[in-house]
Amino acid sequence: MIGLGSRWRSLSQRISINGSAVVVVSLLVTGFIIGLRSRGRLAGWELSTFDQMVRSRPDQGLDPRFLVVGITDLDIQKRQEYPITDGTLATLLAKLESQKPRVIGIDILRDVKQGSDKGRKELIRRLSQSDRIVATCEISKSESPGISPAPGIPEDRVGVADFPVDAGGTVRLGILITTPQASKLPAVTQHICNYVNPENQLLSLSFQMVVRYLQAKGIEPQITTSGLKFGSTIIKRLTPDAGGYYHADTRDFRILLNYRSANNAVKQVSLSDVLQNKVDPALIKDKIIMIGYTADIVKDTFYTPYSAGATDSQKMPGVVVHAQNASQILSAVLDHRPLFWYWLKWQEGLWILTWTLVGSILAWRIRRPALLVLSLGVAIAVLVGSCYITLFMFAGWIPIVPPLLGLLASATSIILIDRYAATIVKTVKGLLKINIDIDEDKKQAEVAAITESDYFLDLQQKAKEMRNREKITSKSPFLPSITPQEITVNRYIPTIQPTVPPEEVDYLQQVRDRRNQSKVAENATITKISETTEITSENQPEIEYWQELQRRGKKIKDTNK
Repeated sequence: MIGLGSRWRSLSQRISINGSAVVVVSLLVTGFIIGLRSRGRLAGWELSTFDQMVRSRPDQGLDPRFLVVGITDLDIQKRQEYPITDGTLATLLAKLESQKPRVIGIDILRDVKQGSDKGRKELIRRLSQSDRIVATCEISKSESPGISPAPGIPEDRVGVADFPVDAGGTVRLGILITTPQASKLPAVTQHICNYVNPENQLLSLSFQMVVRYLQAKGIEPQITTSGLKFGSTIIKRLTPDAGGYYHADTRDFRILLNYRSANNAVKQVSLSDVLQNKVDPALIKDKIIMIGYTADIVKDTFYTPYSAGATDSQKMPGVVVHAQNASQILSAVLDHRPLFWYWLKWQEGLWILTWTLVGSILAWRIRRPALLVLSLGVAIAVLVGSCYITLFMFAGWIPIVPPLLGLLASATSIILIDRYAATIVKTVKGLLKINIDIDEDKKQAEVAAITESDYFLDLQQKAKEMRNREKITSKSPFLPSITPQEITVNRYIPTIQPTVPPEEVDYLQQVRDRRNQSKVAENATITKISETTEITSENQPEIEYWQELQRRGKKIKDTNK
């Protein structure tokens, strides 16, 4: 089993030493992680990590282009109105319009009359005559027939109030353009927000604010193959597997929502403040005004990436979320604040492979456990820090969970393979019952010891002398002829290489057997010559030589014993 043993030891060395194992392990770990990711197994971790990164960014502060008029719990208690009546809403619109805002968005559904007929008529008149006001609706979905916009509002000034909500109730996306879907429930009336037609594309409430604000500045949206274009800014549509998402719904034109702040994104005032003329007109003039409920009793609030880090007020009012979505687009177009972007899948795959290789190489090269732990900690810090800096400075969502798992998994795999390769080989040997215990170096040392011994050198000298004697005996009439088969060099030189397959005879035992055979052959030959040859004056020197050889052989034999 010499050949098999050598091959097995070579395999063990390749496993534990060869750097190609680093590449193989890294590729296997990377493929496994990408496979998990492609099946959505890591989506929850990645979205949670994204939320944590968003929370860790510093606030961008107030966007001075916005003012939110919130209907608070205190307003409802003071006025004893819920929902707020049509008359109160009409009065609020009149107060705001007198201060010449750029656009007013109403995040309050008004498909059903609230209050008196007089207030209803006044509201309809305001909605139909003012080109500054945008009213909202809810589009039809499979489980909802939708809610129509307020009567009197033109269709081109209708904005959709719906938000895309991720699993768990968190709003991470904003809608720009959407279309109604067929509903399982029958609709009472047909309206623009439940008319199912691919060409019936409606703007969201926040996007209506953006388009009208930029139109006043002479910036019109353009549709390109890359997305929506405002000046030099291109807004790209969300892809199904963007960032850490897994098969996200992309039927609508959606984008990642780049929040400005958890609590300080836009200036907020109350309904009572506006009606009592307590609001500075500078906060209204040429601004985007958004009206909506901020009262907790209304439940028009949503979880955001900031919610997990908040001890109270974990939800954000829907009207503020609309303002944040509009603010990020205006900031991108006018202030060059980047929108969220993400890599293509092949780029993310290379990123994961890079960090998997880092983990493998560290575990392969660093043998001291404390130093290895320290090195892995530094690598993790570099990974997290680079992702955070990219998100903070450039709004790039670079994967962090998959490469982190790859870093740790590859390092662990290399440690197990490199440290325990000998144990693995020994275990497999035991299972296969293979005798592969011959040590190549030990075998070579034993062979060298035999060939360099005095006994072996003496045999070589004897062989040389015997070759000379053959010539003498072939010419001597007093000595019986000895054939080459009886006296050959091979009878006096032990054969080091086995004459039978190495798989069947122990190597060292074979060497010992050959040595004994040589001694027996030598003694037999000497005895034959000395006993069968008559001693005469002419052949006496030769006979005495063979007798001396016999005595020397006996002496060597006794010495070996």
